Amino acid sequence: QDYDTTIVEGHRDATAQNKAFAEGKSKLKYPYSKHNKQPAEAVDAAPYIGGRINWKRDNLLLFAGYVLGTADHLYRIGVMSHRIRLGADWDKDKDVTDETFRDEPHFEIIPNEND
Repeated sequence: QDYDTTIVEGHRDATAQNKAFAEGKSKLKYPYSKHNKQPAEAVDAAPYIGGRINWKRDNLLLFAGYVLGTADHLYRIGVMSHRIRLGADWDKDKDVTDETFRDEPHFEIIPNEND
């Protein structure tokens, strides 16, 4: 509604996951990524700016902040049943400079503590 957005990738089969691993785009081989579950528990999403995907880190982080804020609001009012994590902030400390592996377009479901 507020962003022109695309889902770049959702589910990955074994070939796609192992290719992402070999290219350094994932730290996990198949079947250990949340992209490998069916349905996928992770997506890579990016904003369109100027009619194309904009891969600049600043734009991805601005978009991610919007997505995380919206998801948190929906979780708090009971519309979403899970929280989400950003691939640029694996430890969820809101510091995107301290990660050894940054995956700005990656969003994944965090299991509920009660699950």
